[in-house]
Amino acid sequence: MKSTAAVNLSSKSKSFLEDLRVYLFSSGKNSDGIESIVEELEVHLMEAEKKGKSIDNIIGQSPKEYMDQISNEMTTDYRSWFKYIVIIIFGAFSFTIINDLFKGNLSYSLLELIGHVCIAAIFILGIFSAFKYVSANNISRGKEFAIYYVLGMLPLGLYIGLIFFNRIIETPVIQFGTTWTNITAIITFVFLIAISWWARSWVVIIILALLTLPDYLLSQFALHDDTQLIVGTLISFGGIAVYLFITSKMSKFD
Repeated sequence: MKSTAAVNLSSKSKSFLEDLRVYLFSSGKNSDGIESIVEELEVHLMEAEKKGKSIDNIIGQSPKEYMDQISNEMTTDYRSWFKYIVIIIFGAFSFTIINDLFKGNLSYSLLELIGHVCIAAIFILGIFSAFKYVSANNISRGKEFAIYYVLGMLPLGLYIGLIFFNRIIETPVIQFGTTWTNITAIITFVFLIAISWWARSWVVIIILALLTLPDYLLSQFALHDDTQLIVGTLISFGGIAVYLFITSKMSKFD
């Protein structure tokens, strides 16, 4: 719930506060500490605007420098960051498992397992870096969309590279029988439902649909495997990029 001060603030001040939240969160700061800082700044901005002053009188001419200054004064919450990263990595691999369940029993090479974790980690780093950059810099909507689109396309090249190396490099293969495939499926669905309940958000379900449904639907057509992979990945990660862009815009109007 927004405070009375936030409701009465100018649109520029409201936008800055939302950008500050995103910047601090992407910098690994504790959520309670972030809210405390934002609420305190709301009061200062409200008082300044009552006196006819603009937000520049509080933060100066460089929002990024002001955000960096606040970020440097706060302690990084490594425990929460580790928790989020682990959840996201396992969540991302859960999506892969669900997608593969449509094809039958599960089977992964050691290279695939390591590759999926590395790609998820790179994607996470990219998301936080993009959020920090967009929130701290006054860029056009076109450039912002381009950043999120490139971010969405990044895993495409990485997954294609993983598939290529997996074909030419032999590593041990872990075969899941029917029983273990069913057990893994149940654990995965329970994990995703628990994450959605914990986050109180549809984001997991939306991204899951974007990552799994295109491949399943395309498999109903007579397409070459490589063509299906490329088209499906373009749709999936392009959709994620659009979703991230829309979400970032909507958050500023909450």
